[in-house]
Amino acid sequence: MDRYSPVELLALFQRAQALFTDRVDAVDPDQWEDEALPGWTVADLVAHLVGEHLWAPPLLAGEPYTDIHVADDIATLLGADPFTGWETAADGSLAAFAEDDALTRTVHLQRGPTPATQYVLEMTADLTVHSWDLARATGGDPRLDRELVDAALVLAEQLPDDGVPGFFDPPLAVPTSADAQTRLLARFGRKDD
Repeated sequence: MDRYSPVELLALFQRAQALFTDRVDAVDPDQWEDEALPGWTVADLVAHLVGEHLWAPPLLAGEPYTDIHVADDIATLLGADPFTGWETAADGSLAAFAEDDALTRTVHLQRGPTPATQYVLEMTADLTVHSWDLARATGGDPRLDRELVDAALVLAEQLPDDGVPGFFDPPLAVPTSADAQTRLLARFGRKDD
């Protein structure tokens, strides 16, 4: 994690949140049940990220993942207005990561103790890749911010060659000459058209 300072990581996280927020804001009311990923609707995808961001404040406060209870049903996570549900969760996680010493802490994830800098990089990569998923599902602009792509590639290069079952699909083969966005998406099992 020496590639980015805590200040740079926080700025990247904030940009990734803004990118995803723009994509959520662009969802038309009749698109929430459209497929975003195999087995996931647009609502499922946004609810997934709402849940992820609701986990961040208690994790950064030192609570182990086993003690944190976040709703897992879409209706509760998104509420009456999915955009407001997303923004509320995003604001809470950004505030938690922005606390003075937040990125010097260790969070206790299911896989074990993890430096907060690694955790914020993972959240940034998740937001970046899912911004592409959401744009593709709703007919939005699938181009991603190059700096976010580069940061997400740092995480992607840490993934096992067969993916992470239940979390990340195995990577797809792409030419070594492929651009950074194509390489990133392929690393997460997605094909950039």
